[in-house]
Amino acid sequence: MKVLVTGATGFVGSHLVRALAQAGHTVRVLYRSGSKLRQFADLDLETAQGTLADSAALEAACAGCDILFHVAAKADYWKDDDRAALWQINVEGTRNILSAAKAAGLRRVIFTSSASTIGIRPGTELADESDAFNLPPERFYYAYTKLKAEEAAAEFAADGMDIVTLNPAVIIGPGDLNAISGSFIIETARYQWLVPMSSGGLSVIDVRDVARAHLNAIERGASGQRYILTAANLSYHEWFGLIAAACEVRPPLFSTPDWLLEPIARGIDALRRLGLQTPMDADQTRLGSAHVYLDGGKARRELGPPEIDIETSLRDTYQWYRRQGYIKPSLLTRLIGLL
Repeated sequence: MKVLVTGATGFVGSHLVRALAQAGHTVRVLYRSGSKLRQFADLDLETAQGTLADSAALEAACAGCDILFHVAAKADYWKDDDRAALWQINVEGTRNILSAAKAAGLRRVIFTSSASTIGIRPGTELADESDAFNLPPERFYYAYTKLKAEEAAAEFAADGMDIVTLNPAVIIGPGDLNAISGSFIIETARYQWLVPMSSGGLSVIDVRDVARAHLNAIERGASGQRYILTAANLSYHEWFGLIAAACEVRPPLFSTPDWLLEPIARGIDALRRLGLQTPMDADQTRLGSAHVYLDGGKARRELGPPEIDIETSLRDTYQWYRRQGYIKPSLLTRLIGLL
């Protein structure tokens, strides 16, 4: 089949493009910058230049395709406070590409959303696809825009489009050029036992398993359904312990008290208003005490189970960052290691 991939040069998209090509599909990629296509020099791909704001380019990109993988999104939400861009790309961009896909008569759309649109249950209970988003929009605006994108997709589905929505948890693995979740590994390798932890937890999956689930969704995903993609639920104590082991450094020693998270978040907000960049944003900080644990049973049953354990994923990620020069020996890391 001929498939179109938006966000093809990004973290998930690049792995998906390779998985699709290896499976024998004809792959067309929508791209903005030609320089980012160099990573696919070894693949025989079709290309279409354009952005999610360019309706004519989207219609041309969709023409002749059978399947659309809409992966493109603004996901590095903690690096700036550009809420207008989040809305334009994540919500309006989704509407635009779905309109183009509908006009072209594509057979199926597989939409990459986010597990951040799933409601958080109390304590350590596992949330599933039935749990509605339950955070104030202003406290997690990225997740809110992905929720609104899902609602837009649901409108198209109600009008007869075949749409499958995938909701990946925190994604790790080699190839994360923008260090979206890879920052966990980079900062732990750099600051080692000094990295602060909080009392909550997260749900994670390897990017190669995410790409595999997308591929399987072509034939095995049910139209109109959402699928949480996750491989493991880990407390931050467990998570940073595994990262430290992968990086061969001592695990973090210090835990941030829950009562301190809100004052820290307010401080981050103040610094951001002054135009100062911070490693984390206030939304991430406020969620530090939450156990964002997810039930991936539905995806395992219908799309197939994850194949890469988190320990292997973290080791592969660390080694990839070392090869790429993101993690280098320095006087600071040596001094911390000696303390």
